[in-house]
Amino acid sequence: MVSNYYFLNVIRFILLVLVQVLVFNKLNFFGFINPMVYILFLYWYPVKENRAAFIGLGFLLGIAIDFFSDTMAIHAASTITIAYMRPAIMRFVFGVNFEFQSFKLSNTTRAQQITYLALLIIVHHFVFFTLEIFSLANFLLILKKVFATGTATLILCLLFGSLFSVRKE
Repeated sequence: MVSNYYFLNVIRFILLVLVQVLVFNKLNFFGFINPMVYILFLYWYPVKENRAAFIGLGFLLGIAIDFFSDTMAIHAASTITIAYMRPAIMRFVFGVNFEFQSFKLSNTTRAQQITYLALLIIVHHFVFFTLEIFSLANFLLILKKVFATGTATLILCLLFGSLFSVRKE
């Protein structure tokens, strides 16, 4: 059971990196919208796992995307940020319920799941585009990119999530 669990996470990691690098990095909707679906790995990662290992995996995920995208660790900084902030975001969305041993993301309401994913995407994209543009004089451009790319990312992540989710009977 444990090896199956680790195998599933390794497969998710590899497939999301490959899909991001080979498909979504090549897309540019309206010239500037580039969805970042690899965030789903951090969304799907189990809640009660070792936090240091989770932050390390967030770094590896980001640096893998950076390696293939030639973006000088911007993805790594963004993924580390949301990996570090995940408990605070979960406490905000789910209340103290997520701290219980029996908490599972699949047992929450769909609205809570979408809110949680949207907050992860907003924080990630805000850090990413702030580091990419690196000028607060262009704050409106940062907000425009966060909103447009975040919306596209959220829609695609919801589609991926509905495609690859296990239905309960």
